[in-house]
Amino acid sequence: MPLYTLPAADEYALYYGKYIDRVGPDPLAALVAQAASTAALLAATPESLASHRYAEGKWTVREVVVHLSDAERVFAYRALRVGRGDGTPLPGFDENLFAANCGAERRTLADVAAEFAAVRAASLALFRSFDAEAIGRRGTASGHPVTVRSLVAMIAGHELHHVALLRERYGLGG
Repeated sequence: MPLYTLPAADEYALYYGKYIDRVGPDPLAALVAQAASTAALLAATPESLASHRYAEGKWTVREVVVHLSDAERVFAYRALRVGRGDGTPLPGFDENLFAANCGAERRTLADVAAEFAAVRAASLALFRSFDAEAIGRRGTASGHPVTVRSLVAMIAGHELHHVALLRERYGLGG
């Protein structure tokens, strides 16, 4: 049985169910697989599509990739705090504020993809450092209960959600 399993419904805010429901039985294995598949998708995407928005007011492809990095960093930080036994309630974050200030359009797609790969590698190292006790520890983030296990599943499901949008609405991957 894998060390990371899907969380119970009382381990996360209801909102995150839409992400967690996308993840298979081993969220950590999903993160490992996604590292390769998302890197391949981005590597196959021409720079000419990097500034594409599927509708007015929506993020560009580059901004989506930076958003994935930003959200993963926030969730991994929450996992670090909770996993290490810090019971301090953790605040939420405004993803639209982050996107408005991320500077993605000054960068190449290859650069933001490399950043995302580095973030994923750091997250995997962190998650592999936790034992079963740490994985099940409970904390509070954005006013809701959270466990390390649920945060790993949130990251995996959040990426699946955005990669599906990149494929379906942005036309990446053919």
